[in-house]
Amino acid sequence: METLTNTLSVTPHLQDYEKTCADFRWEQVYEELDGLPEKKGLNIAHEAVDRHASLDRTAFRWLGKKGEVRDLTYDALRKQSNRFANVLQKLEVGKQDRVFLLTGRILELYIAALGTWKNTSVFCPLFSAFGPEPIRQRLTKGDAKVLVTTERLFHRKIIGLLDHLPSLQYVILVDAEEHLNTRVVSWPLLMKEASDEFTIPPTDPEDMAILHFTSGTTGMPKGAIHAHQAVLTHYITGKYVLDLHPEDIYWCTADPGWVTGTSYGIIAPLTHGVTSIIDEADFDTERWYNTLEQQQVSVWYTAPTAVRMLMRSDTEPKNQHQLNHLRLIHSVGEPLNPEAISWAQKVLGMPIYDNWWQSETGGIMISNFASVPIKPGSMGRPLPGIEAAVVEQVDDQNVKVLPPGEIGDLALKPGWPSMFRGYLHEEERYNKCFVDGWYITGDLAKQDEDGYFWFVGRADDIIKTSGHMVGPFEVESALMEHPAVAEAAVIGIPDTMIGELVKAYVALKPGIEPNEELALDIKGLARKKLGSAVAPKEIEFSEDMPRTRSGKIMRRLLKARELGLPEGDTSTLEKNT
Repeated sequence: METLTNTLSVTPHLQDYEKTCADFRWEQVYEELDGLPEKKGLNIAHEAVDRHASLDRTAFRWLGKKGEVRDLTYDALRKQSNRFANVLQKLEVGKQDRVFLLTGRILELYIAALGTWKNTSVFCPLFSAFGPEPIRQRLTKGDAKVLVTTERLFHRKIIGLLDHLPSLQYVILVDAEEHLNTRVVSWPLLMKEASDEFTIPPTDPEDMAILHFTSGTTGMPKGAIHAHQAVLTHYITGKYVLDLHPEDIYWCTADPGWVTGTSYGIIAPLTHGVTSIIDEADFDTERWYNTLEQQQVSVWYTAPTAVRMLMRSDTEPKNQHQLNHLRLIHSVGEPLNPEAISWAQKVLGMPIYDNWWQSETGGIMISNFASVPIKPGSMGRPLPGIEAAVVEQVDDQNVKVLPPGEIGDLALKPGWPSMFRGYLHEEERYNKCFVDGWYITGDLAKQDEDGYFWFVGRADDIIKTSGHMVGPFEVESALMEHPAVAEAAVIGIPDTMIGELVKAYVALKPGIEPNEELALDIKGLARKKLGSAVAPKEIEFSEDMPRTRSGKIMRRLLKARELGLPEGDTSTLEKNT
């Protein structure tokens, strides 16, 4: 098995993986944080901002779509988040009340998140690309008391919902100069009137802090509950996985409407006192490379979809951009194909470190680490303090742990600080996630003899063909080794003879035209790599894969469309396709 290592310019925090895992205790992480003054508990905003307020350092550098640049120091962020906490107090928004955010990547979103935590209210991010119905579903299910949004989004998506949202007491418009009425009010006016001094009230580590909605294959989205104690996971993964040091310039490209944009776009970097880049604009190859160069980004956290889009461009970053400050690249969202890691090593001069986690886990659980060799295509190894295994569910109450090499359910031992504490209003659904002392993630994986985990697929994505269990990721990775293929998605189609037929949707690199000869050539490569039983029998060229805003290709949606089945919850689609 090929392994890759990085030439490290900074000594990593995690140097001896085995020893760190053996000695690790979550209680020790508390000692690296402050806790609230006078032992009044643990609050995310205090650990992220207030304890760094004396630093003469930029917390956020915001890059506007039109070239604007705004810096917010840690002290300024403390004062602004204090103001918003006081705004919530004035509006009689209290502990556990839900504050929803529906904006693009603007500074007000980040200020509101921190002010919400200071007030011991619950931060609930939404994608600004959501349509009115998914917004209504989440506001209703989440018992929204406050919604922070923009005038444009309010008039386009919210105003028609107000009569159907009785629990929603206030809509705060970040760019309205005047209050529209007693219910729809102006952020600038409220913030101007508010004091920039605020004392965080006592906060129990188990107090609800974040509500992330995550889509299922059918029905309504689920609201995953996270507590203030989650900050321990955010902090330690920022230290051991992202390897953040005080001098770093850090850029997480994820929108806070997605869990990564909250855990690693807001909380983790702030707990380490680093400077974070926020880019308001959507993906653009040249803009991204310019940002990496001009902002001297040293640690970059992005998604496989973005990496594949960069791979499809004609830009030669090492020749056209000065990227010598960049020392570490991480990726999350879906498995990173080995081809992408090889591309990064060649084109960017360093590998990309893949990692795995979910909205439910709240933070990174399995990762490749800067000081540990990478096995391209692997999720990596568990974070210190995390016990992971591949299990087989024997019945409703029992599982057995499988030996290396066998495929089964990826499972985690409960107890890590950012583990979700429930699905809001769905206790039974939550309880079904736990069997025999394990959290069953819904992902299938295998573990090798060295302790590395390998993603096989979602349990409902697995293809059963001619007696074989085929993981889509394995087939997609093989297809991407073809020089014409930029991206691939694989599903199973019912077949009376073999159970399911493997079908691949393939996006080609720029300038390459699809034709039958090319399809045969791609199939031939797949058969050579995988064998005829596993290789795709059908290939369909497609330039427009349905994907979530976090970048995941929605295989279940491809399958539903192929078979004419109901599409289920499509509210997190990147586009209304």
